[in-house]
Amino acid sequence: MYYSSLISACLVAGASLVSALPSRRQQHYSRSPENCTNTPDSRQCWDNGFDVSCNTDDQWPTTGNTVKYHLELTNQVMAPDGVSKPMMVVNGQYPGPLIEANWGDYIQVTVQNSLQGNGTSMHWHGLRQLNSNEQDGTNGVTECPIPPGQSKTYFFQATAYGPSWYHSHHSVQYSDGLSGPILIHGPTTANYDVDVGVLPLTDWFYMPAFEQLPIVSHAAGPPTADTMLINGSMVSNNGGKYSKTTLIPGKKNLLHLANTGINSYIHVALDNHPFTIVAADFVPIEPKQVDSIVLAAGQRYSVIIDANQAMGNYWLRVSNGFDSTQCDGPNAMARTPNGDADKVRAIFSYEGAPEGEPTSSGSVPSGCYDEVVVPYVKTTVLGNSVPHNIQLGFNRSSADGNLVKWLIDGTPMKTDWKRPTLQSVYGGHVGNFSQKTHVYEINTAPNDWTYWVINSDANTPPLPHPIHLHGHDFWVLSAAGGAFSGDVSSLQLDNPIRRDTATLPAHGHLVLAFKADNPGAWLMHCHIPFHVSGGLGLQFLERKADIPGAIGGIGVLNQECASWNVYADAVNYPELDSGE
Repeated sequence: MYYSSLISACLVAGASLVSALPSRRQQHYSRSPENCTNTPDSRQCWDNGFDVSCNTDDQWPTTGNTVKYHLELTNQVMAPDGVSKPMMVVNGQYPGPLIEANWGDYIQVTVQNSLQGNGTSMHWHGLRQLNSNEQDGTNGVTECPIPPGQSKTYFFQATAYGPSWYHSHHSVQYSDGLSGPILIHGPTTANYDVDVGVLPLTDWFYMPAFEQLPIVSHAAGPPTADTMLINGSMVSNNGGKYSKTTLIPGKKNLLHLANTGINSYIHVALDNHPFTIVAADFVPIEPKQVDSIVLAAGQRYSVIIDANQAMGNYWLRVSNGFDSTQCDGPNAMARTPNGDADKVRAIFSYEGAPEGEPTSSGSVPSGCYDEVVVPYVKTTVLGNSVPHNIQLGFNRSSADGNLVKWLIDGTPMKTDWKRPTLQSVYGGHVGNFSQKTHVYEINTAPNDWTYWVINSDANTPPLPHPIHLHGHDFWVLSAAGGAFSGDVSSLQLDNPIRRDTATLPAHGHLVLAFKADNPGAWLMHCHIPFHVSGGLGLQFLERKADIPGAIGGIGVLNQECASWNVYADAVNYPELDSGE
């Protein structure tokens, strides 16, 4: 009964929303305070009448608070698992520092590029950037790279809540350490006692990314990671240490998992402790208990762990391999486990337990693709439109030196770092995009649904692809092996899975829907850096006539690009990505 009253409260308030999109920095709508606060016994509540039943595409608080961070990017030699490697890191650490805010806060981050000979950018993964397209941090789409010795200040609002991460969106750069966690505090769909934070998980390569890129770009198959890192740490024959997370015994502990990796699906399990999933990406879900969980690159889950076992230490077990016979059939190319798979673990310790490694027993987790979850806020997708078809192809021939090219409708994507799409829009040059920029225009009425089918050619390598969309969540209407039949009656339209990163199965299809409610230039791409570097991406130019001007004026973007162009021309900066 109490739960029903919360849902009704948010829906009634939603009826008072203005129809126009909000101007930047404007509160979306206001409500009278409700007698409902966020406590261990009422985590569904939040503040000022906002709660977990609010649809974050339409409803969010505006706190008037701005949290500020300064991130300096530098080159350092570090040894996360005891093996030294040249890295690029944030504020001298890996992972970078946590960016933390409350639902409805504004976030201001100044990124200082102190890297040697590298441009950069910073993307705020999963943040919607409503009316702040130019803050998305996407080289060649929304901005030019930040030159060495210069900085850029990003400013945007946290209109959704949950765990995420920030990372460089400059070539394969984040593979060497330019990333860190984000946590936007908000309500949840189940009660918990204490939030124990974000746990980043990644596959890890000892070879620096820019040395590995040309090798992978001409290889016949995916690379094998040397190990995996949990919260930036692992053990090896050279030393290192296990990451340690403290659980409060007798309490329900909220943990946020994030795959900040490069190439692998990551499977996670905690000995003797099931997970209760309460959020997927930035979407609250119906609570679901599982023994293990799988995350594609870019995906996040919030889980509750009931620390109700004997006082002690427990192994968190992590794997990046899966049985291809369970996922795509016997001819699929299985992910290769990393070279130190037997050592990939972390320690979860009850507060007050003796120091030492766990003696708990458990099995190494395995699985296939995305978790099947049910969004808590119900949506019925309007199925009155024929989906647009996007064909994923592949080319690797001796004629071009066996260069790997991932093809979208026949060509690899190639953006222009010197003149990003958004600058062309501001300059009125929207008719001058080349075919390789893969600009797909969406010119529907505001809030109309738009539908997209991605079909993977049978001649592509039998690999799954985690597809990530900027500027939106999307609804997954179908994801399965084989080409989409075209039968729209087969699509899941009644409260389908909603998130910002979902898997295109090997030799399969993915059908997506989202509303045209966020004007801008938005990248959609595979979140495996080697694949997007090889061309696996496209841009949606959404309602270009309604794209708001840049914060500080259009001249800011022009000035930033002029600075980059001067630097790039002076050093003859190479653009080796996107199938070129």
